[in-house]
Amino acid sequence: MARYRGPQSKIARRFNEPIFGPDKALERKNYGPGQHGNNRRSKKSEYAGQLAEKQKAKYTYGILEKQFSNLFKEASRRKGITGEILLQLCEARLDNIVYRLGIAPSRRASRQLVTHRHITVNGKVLNIPSYSVNIGDVIAVREKSKSLEVITNSLINSNERCEYVEWNPDLMAGKLIAIPQREQITENIKEQLIVELYSK
Repeated sequence: MARYRGPQSKIARRFNEPIFGPDKALERKNYGPGQHGNNRRSKKSEYAGQLAEKQKAKYTYGILEKQFSNLFKEASRRKGITGEILLQLCEARLDNIVYRLGIAPSRRASRQLVTHRHITVNGKVLNIPSYSVNIGDVIAVREKSKSLEVITNSLINSNERCEYVEWNPDLMAGKLIAIPQREQITENIKEQLIVELYSK
């Protein structure tokens, strides 16, 4: 299955942000990767800035170019602010909701849980990470998978959940209760630059 499998610290250093979670390498070397990383030109062209934002969003949500491009087309068709709708569509992906509910410690781990058939949506096993979750859909841990160490550890360590998801620890199930507003999406992504890039 197509997805980024390379070194995570390298990507985090490129954008100087902990895209994949806390990273000690980023703390030690807070400059870009490669032999010229420490003294690379700081001045970027407008296009370079727009492209960097798009790549950052793709790595953050674990989406490849074709899927991301399709999400942008869908966002442009809908009424409202295109950039905000694009982020809302990314947030509504099943793998992201599993991560937001605290079932998995990272988006990469949540994607694996979904593809390995540990997650159900409205009572049915679903193994499509890109599935778009609707308001009211019940996302739960499959009965046979409730004792998995990665899931139990993640649920113990996840203290805060987003305002737009609801979690029931007794049933090990949760749901999307609202479409997230831009201020509720904590990722540091300048979505307007992505819109400008695709609008060229």
